[in-house]
Amino acid sequence: MGAITPLGNSVEDSWRGIRAGKSGIAPITKFDTADFDTKIAGEIKSFDPLIYVNKKERRRLDDFILYALAAAEMAAADAGLAGFDGEKAGTVIGSGIGGLATLEKETLILRHTGPRRVATFMIPSILANLAAGHVSIRFGLKGPISSPTTACAAGTNAIGDAFRIIQQGFADLMVAGGTEAAVTPLSVAGFNAMRAISTKNDIPEKASRPFDQERSGFVIGEGCGLVILEELTSAQTRGAKIYAEVVGYGLTADAYHLAAPPPGHEGAVRCMKNALADGNVRPEDVDYINAHGTSTPLNDLYETQAIKTVFGETHPLVPVSSTKSMTGHMLGATGGVEAIFTVLAMRDGILPPTINLDNPDPECDLDYVPHQSRTRKIETALSNTFGFGGVNASLIFKKFAEG
Repeated sequence: MGAITPLGNSVEDSWRGIRAGKSGIAPITKFDTADFDTKIAGEIKSFDPLIYVNKKERRRLDDFILYALAAAEMAAADAGLAGFDGEKAGTVIGSGIGGLATLEKETLILRHTGPRRVATFMIPSILANLAAGHVSIRFGLKGPISSPTTACAAGTNAIGDAFRIIQQGFADLMVAGGTEAAVTPLSVAGFNAMRAISTKNDIPEKASRPFDQERSGFVIGEGCGLVILEELTSAQTRGAKIYAEVVGYGLTADAYHLAAPPPGHEGAVRCMKNALADGNVRPEDVDYINAHGTSTPLNDLYETQAIKTVFGETHPLVPVSSTKSMTGHMLGATGGVEAIFTVLAMRDGILPPTINLDNPDPECDLDYVPHQSRTRKIETALSNTFGFGGVNASLIFKKFAEG
């Protein structure tokens, strides 16, 4: 696994922050926010791209690609891979937006200095599939390659699609997850125009408050989370460290609204049910749910309702938490990062907390593990992500047992 998040520039640093209930939300430093309603974000901090690329590459690559290259290097090292069987290894890395910062910068150059000053590498730096492309080139991954752009579900969508590719025998190993670097003026202005993101700028670490009565929108974040999925026999043959097994995947559409989920979130209900059925997992066997939990009024309420529908009488027993309370919403990177947090929760027997749940919404009445992490044995876990356009994606993980 490899990760760059607002809580740290490695998997373990990020996970340490999650376990401690630490917030990665702070004032925006990437641009002047004087004229913006929102002045806070979950930015990446103290990241040195020159650890992973040379100075020429740094100038040519958008941050969403740099984050993916860094996370892929970490994941390959963590997996103990000295090299890849290129034709049996592939790449699925999702991004909701791609190189928005580069697009904004080059648009200004075009406007103020003319077309001949636009950078040669502008197009390859903004295309959403170029994170997967660069990782494929860096590691010689010649198998299937894809890049879901399913908004905030892109990272989960990518891991699920990679899971299917291996199941169907098209590859033995896949690098999969999501990456995003959209803390930019245009992005923040656009989400402000939609009234989708929080404007509680006075105490940044308190702004992301999923399931709380005073939630007022999500906090935008950035980062990357990549995992290496491998066919079991291949992994065992080379003595790989196996964190967990992917057993179920669900992907559905609401067919309802561009941005809002439907009451009761019927699409999420079908998605979770499909993932459970795919993994032959009963609702009562799920020990933890990493919720989409965006801190928006509708998502948190309707996801709660969907969980109640799927888990029936067992729903009061299933701990649910939103790690977005600490990272903010990393858009297309969310699914990859939260898959990692879900698997580490299983590894360590730690339920991540939902911080800032000071005044619970009476209609959001599940066990959201408020304020502090909690110990619990976790054998089976579910991770949800939902996105604009009505896309829903869910993954089921099981703790791996030899034999």
